[in-house]
Amino acid sequence: MTTTERAPAPAVGPRTPPNGGRRPLAALAGLLAAAVALGVGELVAALIGPQSSPVVAVGDTVITLTPEPVKQFAIATFGDKDKVALVVGTLVLVAVAAAVLGVVALRRRWVGVAGIALFGVLGALAAVTGPAGGPLDALPSLAGAGAGVVALLLLLEPLTALPPGRGVPADDGVPLLVRLRDALGAGDRKGAGLDRRRFFLAGGAALGAAVVTGGGGRLLLRRFDVGGARSDLVLPAPASPAAPLPAGADLAPGVDGLTPLFTANRDFYRVDTAITVPQLRPADHRLTLTGMFDAPRTLTLDDLLGRGDLIERDITLTCVSNEVGGGLAGTARWLGVPLGPFLREHGVWPQSDQLLCRSSDGMTIGAPTRSALQVEDAMLAVGMNGEPLPVEHGFPLRMLVPGLYGYVSACKWLVGIEATTFDAVDAYWVQRDWAAEGPIRVAARIDTPAPLRRFPAGRRAIAGVAWAQTRGIAAVEVRVEDGDWLPAQLSPEVDADLWRQWMLPYDFAPGSYQLTVRATTADGEVQTAERASPFPSGATGLHSILVTAT
Repeated sequence: MTTTERAPAPAVGPRTPPNGGRRPLAALAGLLAAAVALGVGELVAALIGPQSSPVVAVGDTVITLTPEPVKQFAIATFGDKDKVALVVGTLVLVAVAAAVLGVVALRRRWVGVAGIALFGVLGALAAVTGPAGGPLDALPSLAGAGAGVVALLLLLEPLTALPPGRGVPADDGVPLLVRLRDALGAGDRKGAGLDRRRFFLAGGAALGAAVVTGGGGRLLLRRFDVGGARSDLVLPAPASPAAPLPAGADLAPGVDGLTPLFTANRDFYRVDTAITVPQLRPADHRLTLTGMFDAPRTLTLDDLLGRGDLIERDITLTCVSNEVGGGLAGTARWLGVPLGPFLREHGVWPQSDQLLCRSSDGMTIGAPTRSALQVEDAMLAVGMNGEPLPVEHGFPLRMLVPGLYGYVSACKWLVGIEATTFDAVDAYWVQRDWAAEGPIRVAARIDTPAPLRRFPAGRRAIAGVAWAQTRGIAAVEVRVEDGDWLPAQLSPEVDADLWRQWMLPYDFAPGSYQLTVRATTADGEVQTAERASPFPSGATGLHSILVTAT
């Protein structure tokens, strides 16, 4: 028997991994390149201003271009966390796009370079075309894009490394520009291998660069923070203090789950379009009066604080985006300059029917001049609940006109008032088809028991709040199932601009119940049961919930 010997297999070089093995690493390269781009963008933005940050600039543009139904959905879903959701959503989209660009650039480098460059150009355009944008605001996005391109090319190079002896050697002595030039053509290399060690070393360097630049940028941006200046600001005592509260004015301590009469600053709702909160130093703040005034002028914050006629009032604010039963309403004790006397002092013309208020970030709010003159408690507010306005609520100056939704009355970070007409100019929200004038609808809300709550049968309070600013609440009624309307106990009346708490003790037998509430204003208007969405002039309808007694 003979034995057949097999010939030795010919020697071959290292097996080239298929593209499928490189794609996850290419996607990671895209993500790391995007992280470097954003980090460098944040670092450069720290030298220019928070509004120039690529994420902020793009986020502001997204808010501007988003259709109103989508905005309403975001507010209804996320409440005053809608901007956090927007930023997170933007970063997720950037991450997905970056991963895709990384995979495509594995074979076609120019696509990855063009994609990152396009993102940089879009970010730059968003920054310079924003209401408060300037030419320098383009730099963070452009610098970030440049850094992202360099990072992507260097990260992809080890994924298409040439065997020894071919092309540019992969050692640290090769100039960066030569390596980038070689990397641009790497997608068409044949016989290319995969150098995992070099890739992960480059990836670690990219991650470190992203962390250092992004973190450093965040730290440097703190130099714009006005928290210290706010703490140092001493507000004068009001010439006209708020009326003293009657005994038992707040029912909340005795009713579990009832909204307090006053809302703590940290809990006060916030709905605006500012991705990054404007930071205005009191010493630098200016309020400019233009348009139909006999005496247009510019005032400092000291001019306003030193007037000697400041008023203190308890006022409930409501957002037009508030759904029936929603929580976008709150009450505070406000301190400010009485708006009517201020406007008359500067000779606002009778022909003006709109005050176009401008925020430092470019937002415009159109308030009816008639309301500003006639509503007694309207003010240019500087204080909230015994302290300077919180930065997120308009520090150092904002406007308040009770009886109007915030989108037509409550301009925050106020820097300008133009006396004009509704025919001459549309403010931001009116351009988006919201009603030009927004009187607040009468509303009542059930706070406790909570919707779909299960609780032991027996006596417990049905309670909540009701509001109709400038008119006041005269009565609140509750209906259990399809029964008669039952009158609720009201908290003592303090001011027509302040909401009223209400409470109805009820004996619940075991079973499920539908609870409905309605309010009546002091001038006799009964809250309508007709349902309407917040757009374009505020929600209507009766708040109704289901609960179960066990």
